[in-house]
Amino acid sequence: MCIGVPGKISAIHDGMQAQVDVCGILRDVDLTLVGINDEAGNSRLGQWVLVHVGFAMSVIDEEEALDTLAALQNMFDVEPDVGSLLFGEEHR
Repeated sequence: MCIGVPGKISAIHDGMQAQVDVCGILRDVDLTLVGINDEAGNSRLGQWVLVHVGFAMSVIDEEEALDTLAALQNMFDVEPDVGSLLFGEEHR
């Protein structure tokens, strides 16, 4: 099973590379699969994406992102291993 973790694009640099904020942790993410601009040509800066193994897999709206983060937080409350998804490997 693959889990995509929602994050908000906070910076775009070096071509298709970006920094994405996931629960306050900045992660380096590749935007190749979603592009640095949306269909209207606007920058993806500030948009929410689902991140899996360092790639933004899809763009999602803020409501879906926040709902997913809340569900993952609830999972973390009963299964601490989920913390590495939300807060990074150093949380283990």
